[in-house]
Amino acid sequence: MTKDAMELKAKIYVYDLNNCAKENGFKNDETWEFSLATDTEKNALEKKYFPTISAKVLPEFLSVLVSLVKSKLTHATYNIDRADTHNVKESGFQYLIAYSPGRFRH
Repeated sequence: MTKDAMELKAKIYVYDLNNCAKENGFKNDETWEFSLATDTEKNALEKKYFPTISAKVLPEFLSVLVSLVKSKLTHATYNIDRADTHNVKESGFQYLIAYSPGRFRH
């Protein structure tokens, strides 16, 4: 994946986060939590929380995506630091997923 493609993916991801928060009426104290996930973990988070925003990339590009998304976030309470990128290649992580911990799926 080229640098420009990664930049675009990060920009679209952040746009989707902000748009989704607006569409779902997030209050000022609501925030996104970020996690790196395998396919199974992503599905579990999607079943537990609504809304969720995910991006799939190859494991070797995941830490780059996290870094780019972090640099583009403007909302101070978005907690992307929890998306630990250590040992990404060995872990099988394929997704960066954002969810709001206070919004459970009914």
